[in-house]
Amino acid sequence: MSADDGPRPPDDRGARGSDGDDEPSGLQRITKATGGPLLVVREAAISIGCVAAIGLLLFAISGVWPPMVAVESGSMEPHMHKGDLVVITDSGRFAPDAAHDGTGVVTREAARAADYQKFGGYGSVIVYDEPGDGGPPVIHRAHFWVDRGENWYDRADPDHISASSCGEMPNCPAPHAGFVTKGDANGQYDQVNGISRSGPIKPGWIVGVARVRIPYLGWVRLGVSGVVLDTTPEIVTERSVETAESVRVSHSVSARN
Repeated sequence: MSADDGPRPPDDRGARGSDGDDEPSGLQRITKATGGPLLVVREAAISIGCVAAIGLLLFAISGVWPPMVAVESGSMEPHMHKGDLVVITDSGRFAPDAAHDGTGVVTREAARAADYQKFGGYGSVIVYDEPGDGGPPVIHRAHFWVDRGENWYDRADPDHISASSCGEMPNCPAPHAGFVTKGDANGQYDQVNGISRSGPIKPGWIVGVARVRIPYLGWVRLGVSGVVLDTTPEIVTERSVETAESVRVSHSVSARN
């Protein structure tokens, strides 16, 4: 009887290389690639992973998404410029003691007493999104808080209004409680010049509070959204009147372009 008559082990030569080593898997080939398409795939995957990790870290710190916005016009000059990238956080995070009544926002009025300054001026710079507006959010400074029905004419800076009484001024008495806001470069309050038609900014309309400004980096986001193709020096909303304008912001990741 032949010695080969017994059962034979399975032939696994197809799973091994010519030198007897195991054939590397697809993932191993990608991780060990030193050139060609596999190297491109590996580097792209690493880049995407890094971006995702940074995004998650920023979200964990800021509490909002997206955590960065790009400034689209110049009404916060000279403290913010078109093309700046601004890092924002949820209004409740890192709130100073001078913040108004749990909102996390320090008004310009209160900031003077507390010596709290941000972006070259007193008070918090907030990003707000007025319901029904349809446009991108606005980034302006909070000047003071008003209560519902309040006659805030006497509290307003005469240089930032164009009326001789509360009855002649829009949103006075206040239709609801909220913040009176203004762009640093604008001549009038948002609630007076028509930038905020609904009146004072309610805490629930606040998307975030500006924390850090990174010059020029926002042009990348604006280029993607097409804003950079606009030939006008500044973007003026159709709601603005006379010389008033609003700083519009474009989210770093947003469907609202």
